[in-house]
Amino acid sequence: MSIADLRQNYDKDVLLESNVDPNPFQQFAKWFEQARVEGGLEPNAMTVSTVGADGKPSSRICLLKDFNENGFVFFTNYTSAKGQALATHPYASLLFFWMVQQRQVHINGRVEKISEAESTEYFKSRPISSQIGAWASKQSQPITREELDQRVQDYTAQYGDDVPKPPHWGGYRVIPESIEFWQGRPSRLHDRIKFTKDASGQWHFTRLSP
Repeated sequence: MSIADLRQNYDKDVLLESNVDPNPFQQFAKWFEQARVEGGLEPNAMTVSTVGADGKPSSRICLLKDFNENGFVFFTNYTSAKGQALATHPYASLLFFWMVQQRQVHINGRVEKISEAESTEYFKSRPISSQIGAWASKQSQPITREELDQRVQDYTAQYGDDVPKPPHWGGYRVIPESIEFWQGRPSRLHDRIKFTKDASGQWHFTRLSP
């Protein structure tokens, strides 16, 4: 079978204007909880796309760690490729794909760093091994496996079970300007409901052609 012959029929659900929550964050919370309960690996996994100083886009999978009406939060190394891109162009695109439910959520918005206090609180909740990893990894820089393993050993010996948050590590909040909900439908006639915010800060939605 050729790649061109690979097809999946989408027929799990529908997304109509009559059943969309007028608050996009409540709609996201509803879909996220369904994805969490109904199965699928890491429902908080999302593609994060940024644009570098060279104007070229780049994407990678990150994990959503919090969300509310202020935005969507993830954590990373500030000196990483995405951190450098966000320092130059503080905008990002997030994409969730929940295959079990045949759904996507696409979020575009401005990005800001969360407070040091918020970052430290989350950092302290992580497993010790992950805390050490934040020190050991020179994220996005060339390294050998042997050097990485040695750095893990060195920082473990240095900090033990009391690991401080690295100054180069913390959280970003994506403050959405648009949120699109996509529900797969047969014959590629998918449901797409897009929320945008007006000048007064109110959210409005419209249906987009599939």
